[in-house]
Amino acid sequence: QVQLVESGGGLVQPGGSLRLSCAASGSIFRLYTMGWYRQAPGKQRELVAVITSTGMTNYADSVKGRFTISRDNAKNTVYLQMNSLKPEDTAVYYCNAKLPAATWWGQGTQVTVSS
Repeated sequence: QVQLVESGGGLVQPGGSLRLSCAASGSIFRLYTMGWYRQAPGKQRELVAVITSTGMTNYADSVKGRFTISRDNAKNTVYLQMNSLKPEDTAVYYCNAKLPAATWWGQGTQVTVSS
């Protein structure tokens, strides 16, 4: 069982920045594909960004150029740097860890972009 603990959410004004962190348990973090997903009220959960064990990244079109996913295998942590935030980025953000035969989710952290 992998435990994922997100932090860094909060209230920010449009145009502002936040950095989310997700700390994972276990000794094989370096093998996981790590991702950030989000779910806004009344909408389905959607992929925001993903980073593979080799460091390859992929982003949703809506966040390209504004968000950056990164990982620190020594700290078992994945990050999501969010810049130029917009009201439509408001959602609960979830961390995800994935292996070929298993997937785990964090509890989520709220991000609210509002003036």
